[in-house]
Amino acid sequence: MAEVISHPGTIIDITPEFTTVKFTAPPACSSCHASGFCGASENEEKIIQIPTTLGNWEIGQEVEVCLKRGMGFKAVWLSYVIPLAVLLAVLLLLVGAGVKEWLSGLLAIAATAVYYLLLWLFREKLSNEYIFYIKEKS
Repeated sequence: MAEVISHPGTIIDITPEFTTVKFTAPPACSSCHASGFCGASENEEKIIQIPTTLGNWEIGQEVEVCLKRGMGFKAVWLSYVIPLAVLLAVLLLLVGAGVKEWLSGLLAIAATAVYYLLLWLFREKLSNEYIFYIKEKS
């Protein structure tokens, strides 16, 4: 199993802060476990801004856009597994406590919505953890 998820791309812009890369995800990306995070699951052109690193990068240069595989797993946990656990835990606790089923269901959905709201509020902090990088195409 590879340590990184990578896609071939082309540099379209370079600034001191960001290098902008255009890439097309292959059809196999739709089955990738991290496709919900990176957004590359559709077979269409994507443009991503990557922090500029040292190197002799040039506009039009073919590169590889990479993300550590572990970050993909973390994205799956944050976006799917934990919300499901929140939903089920709240639902089972409320039903077990004797709350009406319809109200338990609504409160479980509300708790899941609060979880996603918290993710959205901390999106800047989370986005700093998911750093894409580029390397020369091999």
